[in-house]
Amino acid sequence: MQSTMEKLKNKASAAKEQVDIYKAKIDEKTEKARARTKEEEVIAHERAKVKEAKAKMELHEAKGKHAAEKLSTKQAHYYGTQQPRVDYYERNQPFGSIPKPGTTAPTYPLGGKNILRNNHI
Repeated sequence: MQSTMEKLKNKASAAKEQVDIYKAKIDEKTEKARARTKEEEVIAHERAKVKEAKAKMELHEAKGKHAAEKLSTKQAHYYGTQQPRVDYYERNQPFGSIPKPGTTAPTYPLGGKNILRNNHI
């Protein structure tokens, strides 16, 4: 069942689709008025059909997005940060060693030991 917010978003998307279709029809009329041959009129009509199809496609994409947003709010949320897993080799890299291919160079401090700073020195 749709929620109220999802219904409102879908209605807004449908209104946008109608505006886009209306614009496509206006563009088609102006292109047909400028056309000098029958082929140019056919091309103008085909362009209008493409714009209408694109508007309908965007409507369906928006509806899918709205349904996904509704579903994501029902999912469990985990609070806190998840640290990326670092394998043993990257954590305990000896001083001056060459990093494994595909990894970055060792970060500061290079010795693997934290340098404690004393504010009284």
